[in-house]
Amino acid sequence: MLALRSLLISCCFCICIHQATAQKQDSLSIKTEFSGLIGATNNGLSIIPTFSLNAPAANFLLSVKGERFSFDPDIRLTFDGRRGGMVFWFRYKILKEKKFTFHVGAHPAYNFQTRRIEENGTSNLITQARRFLAYEIVPNYRISDHVSVGMYYLTGYGLQKDGPRRSHFLTINTNLSNLRLVNDVFVQFTPQFYYLKLNKEDGFYYTHTVGVVKKSWPVVFQSTVNKEISSIITGSRKFQWNISVLYRFSNKYGRSADEDIFRIEDEITEF
Repeated sequence: MLALRSLLISCCFCICIHQATAQKQDSLSIKTEFSGLIGATNNGLSIIPTFSLNAPAANFLLSVKGERFSFDPDIRLTFDGRRGGMVFWFRYKILKEKKFTFHVGAHPAYNFQTRRIEENGTSNLITQARRFLAYEIVPNYRISDHVSVGMYYLTGYGLQKDGPRRSHFLTINTNLSNLRLVNDVFVQFTPQFYYLKLNKEDGFYYTHTVGVVKKSWPVVFQSTVNKEISSIITGSRKFQWNISVLYRFSNKYGRSADEDIFRIEDEITEF
């Protein structure tokens, strides 16, 4: 119930922003952008792709961003709402240069897992919510219009005694974007190596995500592969993959001289 209630609140919030419109005027300063990817996958993977739901899932990756600050809900749940996670990112861009960007972020998060308990001689399957706090550090350097390299560091704290109490996730990544496949069909490829430590267990992994999109379509076909290189983490799998179909969108909002809010543009976003 907690998962579904939080999901409904987040969706209502985003829908309200999406529907806020007024009249366009000549003097314009863009203030806010609302974008996202909404879809389904055959195997729900976590932000840290070592972990998966091993079941079909719905994905809601949303973003409300201004010039430097953004709010980015990341919701991934099985279709019955009983397993998955909700991450509510608050991010700030410290540096925003043409070639180099640097942002930091922090979030509260909920992870939902089912467990079986015995009560009055009856076995019941319940959903347990675990709470986490985390922060991230993300530098990125753009080499060209199609190539960028970067690092991603995420550390989290579990707020309950069972489950992971402290985690470290460090990646070195490359992003190859807007690579023409044929005509107006483009590919994005993001390979990365990462190190993960949970309490006293750790491991090294390789993962990549491939996305294919037709510029005039709002649909993205995406696949992620995760390969264990060396790991002693409990529950780690040698190999995981998924295929996702996502709807992408981006709406920009601004203020005129008299500060009336209006929607200025509807367009599909880059993925």
